[in-house]
Amino acid sequence: MIRFLLVLIMLACTAGAVVAYGDSDQIARASSKVSHIFRTQTAAPAPAVQIQRGQGGEFALRAKINGVAAPMVIDTGATSVVLTWETAKAIGLPLEMLEYDVDLETAGGRTKAARLTIDRLSVGHLVEKSVPALVVPRGQMKTNLLGMSFLDRLESWGVRADKLMLTGYPELQTSHRRSRLAVD
Repeated sequence: MIRFLLVLIMLACTAGAVVAYGDSDQIARASSKVSHIFRTQTAAPAPAVQIQRGQGGEFALRAKINGVAAPMVIDTGATSVVLTWETAKAIGLPLEMLEYDVDLETAGGRTKAARLTIDRLSVGHLVEKSVPALVVPRGQMKTNLLGMSFLDRLESWGVRADKLMLTGYPELQTSHRRSRLAVD
């Protein structure tokens, strides 16, 4: 998103320079205004979450799924976020509408899962929307998995010693003062 905005601004600046070609005062004023816009926008620090390794060697956490707290374990071997039936029910997902048509290999063996999209999944300050996920039938799993359909959306994640660091992308924020882009 940030790159798109920067490209759009650069294109507008180029078009303005072409229109104003020959009038160096007008080019200087346009350049000054574009510089002012860049100064009023700052990138907020990237949100990050640090998770301590548990005694069993796993990285467990409490996430919020559609605003409801749920225990999860990081699983980089899972291609998707996987929810237990019990968690999906507690969150209020439409279980009666799900089709269990996805073959899934779990630590407990093979099972079927149903596809769905989580509206909002947050881990600390990291928030992702429209996250693809799977739900397994009742009693098939004991733990919700935070898999790659969430982790791939982050800027980075990695383990150092006994800590897992999840880092999101910084967001471009505009200062409270409004700037005008107009050529005098």
